[in-house]
Amino acid sequence: MTKSIVILGTMSSAGKSLIVTGLCRIFARRGIKVAPFKAQNMSNNAAVCKDGGEIGRAQYLQAIACNIEPTVDMNPILLKPEGNSKSQIVLRGKVWDSLSAKNYYERKKQLWNVVIESLERLKREYELLIVEGAGSPVELNLKQNDIVNMAIAKYLNAPTYIVGDIDRGGIFAQLLGTYWLLEEEEKKLVKGFIVNKFRGDINLFKDGIGIIQEKSGVSVVGIVPYINDLILPEEDAATIDDFIHSYGKKIDICVISYPHISNFDDFDALKMHKEVNLRFVRKIEEFGTPDLVILPGSKNTISDLIWIKKTGFEDMLKRYVQEGGRLIGICGGYQMLGKKIHDPQKMESDTSEIDGLGFLNTLTVLKTNKTTRQIMAKMVKDIGFFTEETLEGYEIHLGQTEFLDDNHGIFEITVGNQVITDGAFNDGFKVWGTYIHGIFNNDGFRNSFLKSLGIEFEELSYKESLNKSIDLLADVMEKSIDVQKIMEDAGIF
Repeated sequence: MTKSIVILGTMSSAGKSLIVTGLCRIFARRGIKVAPFKAQNMSNNAAVCKDGGEIGRAQYLQAIACNIEPTVDMNPILLKPEGNSKSQIVLRGKVWDSLSAKNYYERKKQLWNVVIESLERLKREYELLIVEGAGSPVELNLKQNDIVNMAIAKYLNAPTYIVGDIDRGGIFAQLLGTYWLLEEEEKKLVKGFIVNKFRGDINLFKDGIGIIQEKSGVSVVGIVPYINDLILPEEDAATIDDFIHSYGKKIDICVISYPHISNFDDFDALKMHKEVNLRFVRKIEEFGTPDLVILPGSKNTISDLIWIKKTGFEDMLKRYVQEGGRLIGICGGYQMLGKKIHDPQKMESDTSEIDGLGFLNTLTVLKTNKTTRQIMAKMVKDIGFFTEETLEGYEIHLGQTEFLDDNHGIFEITVGNQVITDGAFNDGFKVWGTYIHGIFNNDGFRNSFLKSLGIEFEELSYKESLNKSIDLLADVMEKSIDVQKIMEDAGIF
């Protein structure tokens, strides 16, 4: 019989995803066939499974921690905010609809059936499921529509643990307040609290542990320290505010953080290099004098392009490139670099056509069919750097980009028997763009690119660094969480 463990949080970004990732690796190392599950996730930082289905980046990472192939059943509902209080609904990896919150909740019965079907499929395949909740389980005005927190815990009758973020302060209110607002039958499922992101001397919190246990009757099963230097992708765009400018590094890379930024983990591999300072910028006053500017992916390319024009970034970027600056666009950012973007069906805004930034001689037409696929590619054009490495990555985008001159064809992507030309550049190769997400995760490509910026070669593997970070997280959690109690609570012997 499949066992289950449910990890809930006191709020968004309390660290649920990180705790689940660590537990996935801990149990996988014990030889248990374990898988992650999150019924509903809201994030524009998505990943693509082998079958082309989209899931939340966190569940993709958690599957890697389990040493298994990610599937859409691990995150059957993905909500991707589009603006105007609407979200694109991705159901089992494919776009299903675009709905307001009100209209979404009206579909609860239908969505609950989807969740349970995915959950039951995973139960048939795995020995242990580690279930992650979303936000807080006691948003009382929304609780009647819950399909991701206590609704799942009750369906599974699973031991449940509540994670609080002590780094934000108010840990007693977080943990006790959440617990006290649960219904009595729900409280019976709560077997422990986890205090996350603890800094300093843990002995100073011993009285705090006693207070929490005395006032709730529930034990604190772990105090997880704040862990620095983890190379793990984030799924919440709020975390990019944590990127701090590090002075004295050789190369300064500026990522424009527009309102609908997506897939910002594309640049995690660049952060590994000790001579690279990577920062996200929302105001032109923060622009500075970067060595490289990146326009990342966007969930709403036209709206974000309008934002670039209104905020002064367009003029700033044109001066920057005119003075010899380097500019890259990935996916939505690549579309923005062209001459025009057409949206004849007005899928992203009320604008059917908008001038691009004009750095590349391309034209993009947004279409209803969404491209989502893992890809293999090779670099076929030297644009001031080159690699013969076979490249891995993925695509998530609306629309197709047409080339209006010969300055295109950086990559060839093989899809079945078809070879697709990708990427465009300007004269001098200072500006280029591609649809390939995860391009910098390819070590040969990244090293060749950074060498063109003046950084000496470093023997760094992104995949190895990712796995080392997962192992480090699991090692720390093994020491700071009572894993044996959790196993006993779940009936794992």
